[in-house]
Amino acid sequence: MPDHSPHAGSNVSLARRAWAIRRHALRMGAVQGQGYIGQALGVADVLAVSYFHATSYRPDDPEWEGRDRFYLSIGHYAIALYAAMIEAGILPEDEIETYGMDDSRMPMSGMASYTPGMEITGGSLGHGLGIAVGAAMGLKRKGNPAFVYNLMSDGELGEGSTWEAVMSAAQHKLSNLICVVDFNNQQADGPSRDALATTPEAPKWQAFGWHAQEVDGNDLDAVRQAFDTARAHDGPEPRVVICNTKMCKGIPFLETREKTHFIRVEPEEWAKALAHLDQEVPA
Repeated sequence: MPDHSPHAGSNVSLARRAWAIRRHALRMGAVQGQGYIGQALGVADVLAVSYFHATSYRPDDPEWEGRDRFYLSIGHYAIALYAAMIEAGILPEDEIETYGMDDSRMPMSGMASYTPGMEITGGSLGHGLGIAVGAAMGLKRKGNPAFVYNLMSDGELGEGSTWEAVMSAAQHKLSNLICVVDFNNQQADGPSRDALATTPEAPKWQAFGWHAQEVDGNDLDAVRQAFDTARAHDGPEPRVVICNTKMCKGIPFLETREKTHFIRVEPEEWAKALAHLDQEVPA
């Protein structure tokens, strides 16, 4: 059974993968006419690198023991992860029209019991990294060389449980743990940095004993290099990649909206957004 390896080549560019993830997400958003589409568009580049460069998995066997674990701490980003898993062949594209519907395998908030490839049930923010710490410890004790990735939001940096997990990971030298922070500087109530002081981000993680990098999360080359560096780092430290992303990236008329944490989009605007993407298909 084939698996996607971080060392395997691909005939499809990461730019094309990110484009497809954005398109799948927009199609799902159009089903409900609203949702966390801003986050999905913003984090698409990070997910493209995650699923088509960095992680090992088998699309037909989501519970393969040798897979890298990818945990979505931010349950409301499920629309983004579904889009990536559709592009990866883990979920079928023909289920897009069921997004958020009763009995769908793609509920609006990610639930592990519903969706193949969804490793954890997120949504109670600040818990994902703690779960990832436990998984990384378990894999180390079993001698399993897989990595554990935890995608979390900048808002979760304000949760005390996050920093307990950060300290635990350093204490137990979890070099198989890679935390990915989507830093779009937006929460429901406004900018994240206005809600709670988090700067300087990377030095804080370093002070807690982590190998830290901060990159432009919408620069595919920068994200790819950061993920490669995190995996290859020769040291006992857990690793974090802080990805500064732009909400609604790739759809100019949505990028300029003042508040995009949860947005409602008119039917003609969904069509306009898809038409814009279809005019700029990467090679």
